[in-house]
Amino acid sequence: MRRILTIASLLLLAVCLGACRPVDMLNALTPGSGYRLTASLPYGEDERQELDVYRPENPRADPAPVVVFFYGGSWNSGDRADYRFVGQQLAAEGFVTVIPDYRLYPSVRFPAFLEDGAAALRWTQDRIASHGGDPNRIFLMGHSAGAYNAMMLGLDRRYASAAGFDAAKLCGIVGLAGPYDFAFDTDLLQGVFGTARDRAEALPITYAGNSSPPVLLLTGDADETVDPANSVRLERRLSAAGAPVRRLDYRGLDHVDVVLQFSSFWTADSAMRGAAIDFLSRCPGDLDRASGSASR
Repeated sequence: MRRILTIASLLLLAVCLGACRPVDMLNALTPGSGYRLTASLPYGEDERQELDVYRPENPRADPAPVVVFFYGGSWNSGDRADYRFVGQQLAAEGFVTVIPDYRLYPSVRFPAFLEDGAAALRWTQDRIASHGGDPNRIFLMGHSAGAYNAMMLGLDRRYASAAGFDAAKLCGIVGLAGPYDFAFDTDLLQGVFGTARDRAEALPITYAGNSSPPVLLLTGDADETVDPANSVRLERRLSAAGAPVRRLDYRGLDHVDVVLQFSSFWTADSAMRGAAIDFLSRCPGDLDRASGSASR
């Protein structure tokens, strides 16, 4: 079977070379079995306020724990369909998985994309039971700018609360290579966050406290897009506040590699994915507070 997939991937690569994105090839090779995809469910009135739900054929529990995944893209790009490989892999592990789109810059600025995320959480709380999910066991997860969104929604609970989401239902947050403590030092960042009253208001690290839910921070030491020091500083702040947090840094992984760890086709056996699945399997998370490092 692996040989057949390898041949198929080479053929698809030959067709795609210069004509499609790597994620298109990856999604084309992502298994369509093992889960039921319900696509384009509205959680708001805007065309960007839609989400997809991946329901596992073999759930981890009945009802199954739920993961709401936010993709990255610098808050100005991205599409939920590009992350079918993530939805498939998490569903294969037995989790009902929700992947929402959200409004993007320059159509909106901070905090509109967080308000969208909060609305998607409220939708999940109210409707995920009909998709086999447990509304009392919800995790947030995100990559890059999506990790920022997930962390802000989990640590600064004002947005979720305003949307009517019950914070007691939040089991934990997984951040993949996220920016949590950064300077607004580019034209893009100044545009996205120019509506913030001050820098601190828009940073997840500001809201780290002893009431924070369990947090797992995953980074690659070859990441040149988002400095892994963001995760180091957030871990220190959470730990100092007495909040449950764990950070794992994986040698040789760059910014894109980190999210590709959640493709079973790309990485058949991933230590990073295993750590995330272990975290997502417990509510509340039972984490030690020690930092760690690991090899791919």
